[in-house]
Amino acid sequence: MLIDSHCHLDRLDLTPYERSFERFVTATRAHGIRHMLCVSISLEAYRPMLELVENYTDISVSVGVHPNETECREPDADTLLTLAQHPKVVAIGETGLDYFRSEGDPAWQQERFRTHIRAALACGKPLIIHTREARQDTLRILREEGAEAVGGVLHCFTEDSETARAALDLNFYISFSGIITFRNAEQIREVARWVPSDRYLVETDSPYLAPLPHRGKPNYPYYVRQVAECLAQVRDVSPQQVAEETTSNYQRLFGGAGGVLL
Repeated sequence: MLIDSHCHLDRLDLTPYERSFERFVTATRAHGIRHMLCVSISLEAYRPMLELVENYTDISVSVGVHPNETECREPDADTLLTLAQHPKVVAIGETGLDYFRSEGDPAWQQERFRTHIRAALACGKPLIIHTREARQDTLRILREEGAEAVGGVLHCFTEDSETARAALDLNFYISFSGIITFRNAEQIREVARWVPSDRYLVETDSPYLAPLPHRGKPNYPYYVRQVAECLAQVRDVSPQQVAEETTSNYQRLFGGAGGVLL
């Protein structure tokens, strides 16, 4: 049994399931997926996302605004705190910094990031961090805001060992996505070889970033199995051990944040 620790279920192509979310969930369970964390990217999309998954005990959610979202309602700490009181919300995010897709002064992005960290500290829930071409500022702001008090996860990890070690020192977990299966992802696989067994997760980031052999096609949470199998090979352990470790790690990180205990 596996957990997909980061997916966007409200953005999935449900055509293969006759556009039925219920059929999709049933099929995903049949693939041995124990739980899914559906991650928020905007306040506008949050309520419909919550309504979509609210009746499923094996789906939790986060609340936050992605750093690439520009034409959206800007979050404030009070709003995030209010929304985070819902029992299905186990984390704040996804938040962070992305300089790859942004132009101009990044100050607004950094301030949004700080708002999320402060909300997480206030409600005691972990952070889901997105960082791309911004690792120095991401780590600096996490330190300045005292984010280690709640910790969280660097999702869809694509950085180097130095960044991973700094994140671990800040009480963060490292999450690996389908990118780890790509041929040019040796730097990520190197991190996966040594990351402590109690500090890593698996995810799909579906519907994006499908792993091999599905690369270039829509991604689904049950493809997390390919991520886990690649990790098992890299770490020279069994897929079962990866499943057990990442399930335990997910529970430790998110289960104590008011979410459903697995």
